[in-house]
Formats: sequence, C-alpha cells, structure tokens
Amino acid sequence: MRTSPRIDLQRLLGRLDAFNRIGALPGGGNCRLALSEEDRAGRDLLVRWMREIGLRVSVDAIGNIIGTRAGREELAPVMFGSHVDTVGTGGRYDGLYGVLAGLEACEALNHADQTTRRPLALVAFTNEEGSRFPPYAMGSLVYVGGLALEEAYAVRGIDGATVGEELRRIGYAGNACPGFLTPHAYLELHIEQGPILENEHFVIGAVEGITGLSWTEVSITGRSAHAGTTPMDLRRDAACATGEIAVFVRRLAQGMGGQQKGTVGRIELYPNLVNVVAERAVLTVDLRNTDASLLQQADQQLADFLERLAQQEHVAIATRRLARFEPVSFPAEMVSLVETTARELALPCRRLFSGAGHDAQMMARLCPATMIFVPSVGGLSHNVHEYTAPEHLEAGASVLLNAVLRLADEVE
Repeated sequence: MRTSPRIDLQRLLGRLDAFNRIGALPGGGNCRLALSEEDRAGRDLLVRWMREIGLRVSVDAIGNIIGTRAGREELAPVMFGSHVDTVGTGGRYDGLYGVLAGLEACEALNHADQTTRRPLALVAFTNEEGSRFPPYAMGSLVYVGGLALEEAYAVRGIDGATVGEELRRIGYAGNACPGFLTPHAYLELHIEQGPILENEHFVIGAVEGITGLSWTEVSITGRSAHAGTTPMDLRRDAACATGEIAVFVRRLAQGMGGQQKGTVGRIELYPNLVNVVAERAVLTVDLRNTDASLLQQADQQLADFLERLAQQEHVAIATRRLARFEPVSFPAEMVSLVETTARELALPCRRLFSGAGHDAQMMARLCPATMIFVPSVGGLSHNVHEYTAPEHLEAGASVLLNAVLRLADEVE
C-alpha cells in the first residue's frame, strides 16, 4: 500500500548538522563565502547527497547545481531550492535550509514510492549573498538572462579574484548552459531573517514579494595631512566625509519611514593610521524599499547629498553602481498556494513582504514564483546566533513538499 510522503525531521536535522561542520565558526555560525574552499566542500557534499537519492545532477557554466528527479511525463519541471554560500559571519540556516529541505522532500517521495507527473528540479544557486562578488543572486540572475555569463566571470571580488577564475579553480564551471531548464514554477523555502512571524506567533509566511534594492559604492578622495599640525578648517578629510554619509543614510531612512531601509555596511580608509588625516575612503550604501518610486527618490536624495558634501568638505566623490533591482510582486495564485497548503496542514500563516533579496526575485522573471518563510528567533540572520526551532524547520519543509506536489501534478 502506497503511503503519503512525510518529512523526516531527524534526517533533515542530521544533514544540516553535517553540512554546517564545513566552514564552522565559533558560536555556531558559518563562513562559506562564494567559490571559496569551504563553498567547494559544501558543493561536493550536496552533489554526493543528490546522487545518493537518485537525482540526476547538472552543473551550469555559472556553477548552479541542479538535481533533477524524473516525472511521469516530460514536462517543464517544478523547481525549488536556494543557495549554500554564506556571508562572512553567517548562520546555520540562511539559504542552506531551503536546499536541504528540498533534498528531504525528494527523499520523502522516494520512501513513499511516489513519482510526480512533472519532473522536479532541486537547485543550489551560485553566489546568492554577493558578499565576496557583487551583485547578490548572481547565479539566478545569470540563469534568467539578467546578467551575461562573461560579465559575471569578469566580476572581481573583495579579495581581487574573479568569478571565472574561482569557478574554474574549484571545479564548478559546468558544461550546462544557464537557463537550460525553464521551470513550470519556482518555490523557495527560507528563514524569514526578520522578527514578524515570531512576534505575531505565525509559523509560515506566504511571501507576496521582495523589496527593491540599490547598492552603491562611494569613493572619496581628500588629502593626507598631519593630525596634529593641520588646522581643522584646512582639512580635506575623507574619513569625516564618510561619517557624514553614514549619518545621512540613517536619517534618510528614518525620515522617509515606511519600508525604507538604509545601511552603510563597509568602510575602508587609507592610510588608516591614528595620526594621519585620511586621504581616501571607500564605503557602500545599501538602500531598500518595496515601492519602486520611493526607492528612486532615496537614490536621488543620496546623489544630491553627495554633490553638496563634496563641495562642503573639499573632497572628490565618485560612485559606482554595484546592484539595482526593482521590487518584485509574486503572482497571487502562488501566494495563495502557500496559504492554502499551510492551512491544510493546520499551520498558522500570514502574508508578508521580504526585506531581503533572494533568488526567487530573479526567477520571477522566468516563471511563476514565490517563497515560504519560517520564523527566525529574535529576527536574527547574517549572525552566528541565527536560529530557527526544529518544529518550524519541519513545518516549512512540509509546506514545501505539499506545495511542490500540487504544482507537479497540476494540469496546464
């Protein structure tokens, strides 16, 4: 007698523990920067696990790993997954949970001896975080044709290496052409990375869309001078200008209110000495909003401020766009699918927007897409103390499994 597929929580937790030994940090977090040695080790483990449960593994030219499970008919597959790279001080679940929950869903189907009408495609996208190589979501962006492969290969990371060099070095510049599979639909399971679900006592988030984002690198050139002999009014201080920008970005976001976010996340000074006025500075500005017109207004306010600041501080300021993505709204029927599936599993669910960028943002250009969120304790993510309770990990994986089954068996 055929049984209904069920998530095996202990198997999922065991894989999470095993994978998180790669790049482990003190305090429980992980560092698996994209295309690093740790990323290669994680990829190797994932590919081995995919093959062990019978998935046919393909690697495309940007390094995206896709494990395909055959269906009864040769139709467009249902794709699901996320990424396995992390930020430098990442947690145990960001990205990885969605991939391993997808692997568990495939194994649950194996144990239930169930074949779906459509094929299934589990994906681990390359360089979602963008921490080493901007922009974020690079693998999925190349996959949907939003970034040319050769342009991606030429991107130089924070350590001077290029994407193309590192892909070849770790052995993941695959032969498949990015975009070789056009999915019927795409689902991405992820931790929320924010506090809403936990604070409001919901187990599942049905994600309606993803915020727009603008990343700008700002380079400031002043003049080195002695810290003790140079009068304050004669300084061309790159560090002072940097501080003004950081304060402006925070006040900009607070003044606009609503969903506007603003962050200065990286600052580099030269010569970076205690008794020398800084000659050069490089910093990044991250602006986000779910409203495209408001995001554009924030961009313009930043540009206007930088022009005034250059004159005020007698420095030269140049900018370089690192990434710019418009807000994305997911199809109503995909959001409803998550809600309906959660309700049938008796799991409290609410709709919400994602304030973080994800691969689903790019995949929405190619096919109907949405995301499933589970709570993050304390709203923490990109932090070694990131945590999601086991029962919530199981709940999210169950929603993913059942939503995938609906999509895989639906008629055109």
